[in-house]
Amino acid sequence: VFLGNGPSGICLSYLLSGYIPYFKRDSLHPHPILQRKLEEAPDVSILDQDLEYLSEGLEGRSHSPVALLFDTLQRPDTDFGGTAESVLTWWHETNRAIPHLVLGRNPPGGAWHSIEGSMVTLSRGEWMGLPDLPFKDWLKQKRRGLRNNRATAEDIAQYYQHYVMKKGLQKNFRCGTVVTSVRKVSAESISSHAQKDLQESSDSLWYFNEKSAEVFQVDGFFKTVKGDKEPFSIYAENVVLATGTYDSPTWLGVKGENLSYVHHQLSALEEAVKNNSIGIMSDPVLIVGAGLTAADAILFAHHCNIPVIHVFRRRVSDPGLIFNQLPKMMYPEYHKVHQMMKEQSAACAGPYEYYISLPEHHVLSFSKDKKCILQDKNGYQKVYKISMALVLTGSNPNLSFLPNNAIDLAMDSDQPVNPKRNPIDVDPFTYECTREKGLYALGPLAGDNFVRFVQGGALAVASSLLKKANKNPP
Repeated sequence: VFLGNGPSGICLSYLLSGYIPYFKRDSLHPHPILQRKLEEAPDVSILDQDLEYLSEGLEGRSHSPVALLFDTLQRPDTDFGGTAESVLTWWHETNRAIPHLVLGRNPPGGAWHSIEGSMVTLSRGEWMGLPDLPFKDWLKQKRRGLRNNRATAEDIAQYYQHYVMKKGLQKNFRCGTVVTSVRKVSAESISSHAQKDLQESSDSLWYFNEKSAEVFQVDGFFKTVKGDKEPFSIYAENVVLATGTYDSPTWLGVKGENLSYVHHQLSALEEAVKNNSIGIMSDPVLIVGAGLTAADAILFAHHCNIPVIHVFRRRVSDPGLIFNQLPKMMYPEYHKVHQMMKEQSAACAGPYEYYISLPEHHVLSFSKDKKCILQDKNGYQKVYKISMALVLTGSNPNLSFLPNNAIDLAMDSDQPVNPKRNPIDVDPFTYECTREKGLYALGPLAGDNFVRFVQGGALAVASSLLKKANKNPP
């Protein structure tokens, strides 16, 4: 059972549906050592090879060796601007399929359906693609091109839905489901009556191996078309966590943050503009944060001529600031925001109307009369009258369905799970949780934050599950 139907879950479903990757004969990989290793066993699928051996020595923009391996097999020289074809060929071996179920709240594509459709992705369009159906080819069929090599969130969401249909995976997907609990139970404790029902069910993962001493019980509910909630319980030997990190926006934890004019999602600003509740004559909108979502909010407000006060804790020149890591040519709009942050501080008026930048400041409190108290690095306080506030400082996964919010599974088991600072501790070549066998974590939960790199985790999980199911050829 997979929890989450975003790109990680879709990619894993593809691999477990019997689609097996092999090294394409006569293809040439630009990495000579990897090429030599691939030539050693051309008739053995990548899933059945030693992933640690194949990925050894690879370098790139991910800390995960398997993520780098799968990425370089699909897009051999993409980091150098090349367009070399994938060195993989895919065979559909139905006898090697493993029955599974993919549970998600949204349609296939996960959180991509919750993002404003016109938003442009940070990653290049071709990096958003899934195995054996290049995103660019799909876009060409729609007679569309990539804007500055990048795609809109709406395109991505549609592509993921199309992928599931095109590859015939929809029978594995259950959308409109909410999981409320995942826990280990002893196989004996499940009544023999329930076990018989499960094993006779045509939905093949509603049963488990009789030899299993312990299994996971996954409880939750389906939302029906009429809006009713139908409860379910599923028993499975293995559960894959692929729920991403879009669930719970981070709060500052300051006084007045729960007031109705303080929001934690960009959509609130879009809604306010649509309703004409804010406009060019309004008091400024306060935007807190210095990541890409905050930048998207600033661009949106700037486009609508809405005045903005922008507050963030870091220095503008801080190398940890995302803007200092993005190539200017590829991300002109984010470069513009960075320029505004530098040139338009409250201390000196710059060329940009309707925008003030307050680096190295933080929010102390919000009051009922829409006043916000800010403090600078020297302890000086300032009061601003605002129309609304957007706190856009990141988000955290919602793992409330796991015992103790999954804190025991994290790298540092004293702190909450956080995709950047404290991911779930997994084996790098199987993505199985080191502290809970049978439980796997993929994507941001395991520290892989880009679609391009989540797919290697799916490869690792599929390889591990095939070994467990003994569906590997000798």
